[in-house]
Amino acid sequence: MPENPVKIGNHECGTSLPLVFIAGPCVIESESLVLEVAGRLAEISQQLDVPLVFKASFDKANRTSIESFRGPGLKDGLAILDKVRTQFGLEVTTDIHLPEQAEPVSKVCRILQIPAFLARQTDLIQAAAEAGKSSNAVVNIKKPQFLSPEDISHIVKKCEGFGESRILLTERGTVFGYGRLVNDMQAIPTMQKTGCPVVFDATHSVQMPGGKTTGGRREMIPVVARAAVAAGCDAVFFETHPHPNSALSDGANMIPLNQLPQLISSLKQFRQLYLETSSHL
Repeated sequence: MPENPVKIGNHECGTSLPLVFIAGPCVIESESLVLEVAGRLAEISQQLDVPLVFKASFDKANRTSIESFRGPGLKDGLAILDKVRTQFGLEVTTDIHLPEQAEPVSKVCRILQIPAFLARQTDLIQAAAEAGKSSNAVVNIKKPQFLSPEDISHIVKKCEGFGESRILLTERGTVFGYGRLVNDMQAIPTMQKTGCPVVFDATHSVQMPGGKTTGGRREMIPVVARAAVAAGCDAVFFETHPHPNSALSDGANMIPLNQLPQLISSLKQFRQLYLETSSHL
């Protein structure tokens, strides 16, 4: 069975525990931006007394357009993420797209993230599971937009079959047609039946796919985040940026950094209410 709670460095994520937050810019645009955001997130974590993991991608390998910014690449990206870890004491995570990326990423990141579009790739799951097991890292599997919540169990079994029991699952919306994702909050307790803690991705869930660049409804982030916490998710994922309108990736569905403390504070209260009342339902 998967571990629950899951240890993420000094944090724990799981049933009946306080929310864990995963946050950061979509892509590593520059070292200065990453350190600016990480410094502010470290302050928020301390001020609000919440466990927080920093996230940014070294490569956005699934951009719609060949002209879109992808990031600094594996070597330079990991060097920047390592600075976040050492300078601010934050655990870090990033996504991997190729099996050979798993081992070097596991030396820096406490969570290896499997992108939603790649979550059925057995070689990638195997590499992440084996790297995670050897380095005491966690594998976070993002549920594909085309997959039912029940079918995530097959991916969990793959990961366990390769020796990794520290698994997070992330719900990020489902495609039922063109240009919009739908959030079915029943997915959260359904995915929790695997035994894994479930993360809710509040920013990718408001994406509006299609066209040369993906759009989004930023104003809906607090709405879906509150609903997910009320439904019992164990962690919440946000992409955030000081100036989302000028971000190089996913700006339309990132929350402004200055709005994050208030939202995290409210979700912390929602979680407490959920824990106090759920045992009586």
